[in-house]
Amino acid sequence: MTDSLPAELDVLALYRQAGAFHEGRFLLASGRHSPYFLQSTTLLQYPQHTAKLGAALADKLGGAGLTPDFVIGPAMGGVVLAYEVGKALDTRALFAEKDGQGGMKIREAFTVAPGQTFVAVEDVLTTGGSVLKAVRATEGYGAKCLGVGCIVDRRRDEGPLEGYPLVSLLHLHFETYPPDAVPEWLAERELREI
Repeated sequence: MTDSLPAELDVLALYRQAGAFHEGRFLLASGRHSPYFLQSTTLLQYPQHTAKLGAALADKLGGAGLTPDFVIGPAMGGVVLAYEVGKALDTRALFAEKDGQGGMKIREAFTVAPGQTFVAVEDVLTTGGSVLKAVRATEGYGAKCLGVGCIVDRRRDEGPLEGYPLVSLLHLHFETYPPDAVPEWLAERELREI
């Protein structure tokens, strides 16, 4: 596990303080087993933490030269974060929601015009699937994605996400295992489904 955030905002400490960093054995949505689980919903229920994280992420996005017309996040995890990042960047905050067909859609109440620029934000990035669906839905209106931001990047390799610049507050990789290859030390722990 590595921490790439300045000492003034310790993301992992915020997760622990909120009771949102769990150790044990967890069955992830992917079907893989993990010794750790970050429950961002638990963390983001505290407005003071969410405001700090949103401001820090907005600062890093701005520092990377990303100045969007609006911010978008996938429902549900990215809604509150998009709001806080948008507030800190002094721009609009939108969200994309499931379309019932495996993708995402933008609510008709939101206006997205061709040529507008945006950044997409997510709480924890594991594969990037949800945030990329939000990006594709928004690009479908002719808007241009400048990059992606997240609180925690759990991918093994740092760097762009499918060609989009990626900014994260914390890069934190830990191994996950398919059910038929769980190491003995992890198999001894009680499996918890999340």
